[in-house]
Amino acid sequence: MLVIHRRTAARPDWDAELELTFDARSKSRLRCFAGSGEEVGLFLERGQPPLRDGEFLEAQDGRIVRVRARPEPLLHVTCADALELTRAAYHLGNRHVALQIGDGWLRLLDDYVLRDMLLQLGATVEAVEAPFQPEHGAYGGGHHHSHAGDAEFSYAPRLHQFGVRP
Repeated sequence: MLVIHRRTAARPDWDAELELTFDARSKSRLRCFAGSGEEVGLFLERGQPPLRDGEFLEAQDGRIVRVRARPEPLLHVTCADALELTRAAYHLGNRHVALQIGDGWLRLLDDYVLRDMLLQLGATVEAVEAPFQPEHGAYGGGHHHSHAGDAEFSYAPRLHQFGVRP
């Protein structure tokens, strides 16, 4: 089994590839399989952003592993103008939906309820199969299940330090 505990800098060459959905790339503990079929155990530091397409990992035995975003069923959303697209993004954000944002479009995991809502808002919605790389969020931190309390976790906003003046 290929055991991985850490992320590493990009390399020109790698020994194995992991093709993972967004959900799988969001987990710090995961049993999966490399493209070669070799079993892989991910034991990454908790509380980190999801793995990104093209990111590199280093296994305990020194091998380098490249992460690939597996294509998955998505909704590709476009609108007649920027105001309508902003309105669609607002309503999706109000439901805490993970969104990939592009120039004039939004993508989200396929969901028939959200598809119907977007259509009611006047959006054009197309089903596509593509890698999904949503925005991670401005503040980082977030939800955890630690039984040790919040002492180990920093929820300080990454964009602002409230009450602190330069």
